Amino acid sequence: MIAELQTAIVLGICLAFMAGPAFFVLIETSIVRGFRAALAFDLGVISSDVFFILLAYLSSYQLLENINNQPGLYVFGGTLLAFYGITIFLKKTKRDVITHSELNNKVNYIGFYVKGFLLNIINIGVLVFWLGLTVVVSPTLEGSNKSVLVFFSTLIITCLFVDILKILLAKRMKGYLRKENIIFIKKILGIIIIIFGITLIFKGVVPGEGLDPSNIMEKIKP
Repeated sequence: MIAELQTAIVLGICLAFMAGPAFFVLIETSIVRGFRAALAFDLGVISSDVFFILLAYLSSYQLLENINNQPGLYVFGGTLLAFYGITIFLKKTKRDVITHSELNNKVNYIGFYVKGFLLNIINIGVLVFWLGLTVVVSPTLEGSNKSVLVFFSTLIITCLFVDILKILLAKRMKGYLRKENIIFIKKILGIIIIIFGITLIFKGVVPGEGLDPSNIMEKIKP
C-alpha cells in the first residue's frame, strides 16, 4: 500500500500543475481577488473532482467507452468553455482589483466556489480522466473499498496542498501589478480558455484514440 500512496502523492502533484482552464483561473483569481476567493474557487474544483471520482468508481469501463463514443459531449463542453473565455475577454470591469479592507464586503465566496465547480464540470475531459484512472487503479488495489478511498483521498489532499502553495505564490504578485496589468492578465486568461474550448470541440469533431491512463500510471509509479 505504501507504493500506491507514493504514486498517489506524485500523481497529485502532477495533476496540480496540469495546465487546464481551472489552473489558469485559479492563478488569476488569487492575483486579482486574493487568497480566500482563490481557495473558495479551488474547493469548488476539488468538489467536482470528488464527484467525478465517485461517479467513476460507481460506474464501469463501459461508461468510459460510452463517453469516448459520444463526441457531442466534447463539442458541448468545449462550446461552453469557449463561450466563457469569450465572456472574460470581452468583459469590461470598472474595477478589477479590490483592497484588503473591501474583501469581506465585495467578494462572493460561494459564487467563486460554484464557479470552480461548474468550470471543472463542463470540461468533459476531466470526467474521462477520472474514469480512466479509476479503471486502471482499482484492480491494482485488489478492489478494496478502503484502499481505493485512501488512494484517492491522498491524491486529492495532495492536490489541495499544492494548490494552496500556488495560491500563496500567485497572491504575492498582486502588489507588483497595476490595473493595466490585471486587465491584460484577464485578456490572456480569456484567450487561453477559448483555446481549451476549441481543443475540446476539435476532440469531439475529430476523435482520436481516446484516453489511456495506464500510460500515465506507468510514468509515475515509484
